Amino acid sequence: MKSDINRLLHERDLDAFIVFGGEEFNSARYYLGNGANITHGTIVKARDGETLLVCGGIEFAEAKKSGLPVKTSAELGYNDRLAETEYKAAEATALFFGDLLREIGVQSGRVGLYGAWQVNKTIALYQLLAAQSQYAFVAEGSPTVIETAMLTKDADEIARMKSVAQRSNAVMQAAWDFIAGLRRDGDFLLDAMGRRATIGVVKDLVRRELMARGLEDTGLIFAQGADGGSPHSRGEADMPLQVGQAIVFDLFPRELGGGYHHDMTRTWCIGFAPPEVQTAYDTVMEAFDIAVEAYGLNKPTHIMQEIVQDHFEARGHATSRSDPKTLCGYMHSLGHGVGIDIHERPSISHLARKDIFQVGNVFSIEPGLYYPELGFGVRVEDLFVIDGEGQLVSLTTFRKDLVIPLRDEA
Repeated sequence: MKSDINRLLHERDLDAFIVFGGEEFNSARYYLGNGANITHGTIVKARDGETLLVCGGIEFAEAKKSGLPVKTSAELGYNDRLAETEYKAAEATALFFGDLLREIGVQSGRVGLYGAWQVNKTIALYQLLAAQSQYAFVAEGSPTVIETAMLTKDADEIARMKSVAQRSNAVMQAAWDFIAGLRRDGDFLLDAMGRRATIGVVKDLVRRELMARGLEDTGLIFAQGADGGSPHSRGEADMPLQVGQAIVFDLFPRELGGGYHHDMTRTWCIGFAPPEVQTAYDTVMEAFDIAVEAYGLNKPTHIMQEIVQDHFEARGHATSRSDPKTLCGYMHSLGHGVGIDIHERPSISHLARKDIFQVGNVFSIEPGLYYPELGFGVRVEDLFVIDGEGQLVSLTTFRKDLVIPLRDEA
C-alpha cells in the first residue's frame, strides 16, 4: 500500500525516488498521482518527506486534482536548463532531475528511478544521470518499491476493483445473452437480421457494453476452436461462430482512461459440448477447486501452482514443470496479481519462490488445458481478494456453465 512506501525506502536504503515517462500510460505515475489525468509529468519524493508532482503549464489544473503539491517545470527552471544545454532535451532533463531533488531537500544520496518510457530514451537519460556524482541513481530489480507497494490494496482500491468486477460480470452476461438469442443454421449462428454471427460481432458488442459501463477493453480474448488452444490468441474477427466449438473468453477491462482492472475467463460451447471438451473442462474445474482449497494466508504462492500441476500431471497432461517447452497441456502460471497493471505481484508460479499470500492481495486463479491440434482450449478464471480477515473472496460472480443453450432450441 502507499502507506508502506517510506518503510520500503528505508529498507532499500533509498533517499528519494523519481517517477518519469512520456505520453504512454504510466502505472507508477497514475498510482502515486492518485489517478490524475496527465499525459506528462514527473513525481519526485524524498524519504519521509514531500511528494511533488511536476508538470507543464497546460496540465497544471489536472495535476492539482491529484491532491499533491504541484509545480510547473518552467517554474522550477527547466527552460533555463534547455537553454544551458543548447536545447538538448536529454541533457536538460538529467540536470533538471537534480534540481527537482534539491527542491524537495535531497542534496545527495541514493535515488530510485521508476516509470514507463521508451527503452532507448531511458538508457540515454540514465547514462547522463550517472554523471551526477552527488546522486547514485538506482534501477531496482523487480519487485521495486512501487511494485511492492502496489502488491497490497487499501480499502479504497478494493472498492474500486469490486465496482469494476460487478460491471465486468454484467458485460459477460450481456455477451452470453446475445449468443443465446442467436438462431442456429446448421453448424453456424444467425442474428435477428439473418446475418451470420462472427467473433468480431461479439467483440464489438462487448466493447460497446464496456463503454456503456465506464470501462474500456485492453485486448480481450474471444478465441474459438484451435485458436483457443493458444492461450493468448485473441481470436479472428471474421471467423463465424459455430455450435459445439470451445470458445475461450478472457475479459480484462479497466476503468475508462486508465485505472483498475478486472480479469475473468470463461470457456463456452454454443448448443452442446463435445465429449473431449467436456472432459477437459471437468478436469480444469477440478483444478480450480483444488487451487482455492490450497489457499492459506502467508503461505508461499508457488505451493498452489504445484498442487495444480500435480493434478494435471497425474491425469496425463504435460505442464510447464514436467516439460518447460510444452505447447499443449497446462503451460502457464496459475495466476497473477491484478490492479492498475493487469499483471502485478504476487505471481502464482512454481518459478516464483518468494511471493506469499497477504491481506490486500488481489489476484487471479486461472487453470487451463490447451490442445490446438485437437481443436480446443479450456480456461476458467476468477479474480480474488484477500480480505481483512485473511479470507479468500471471489470478485467474479458470473456462472461457470460450459454450454450456452440456444433459446430457439430450448
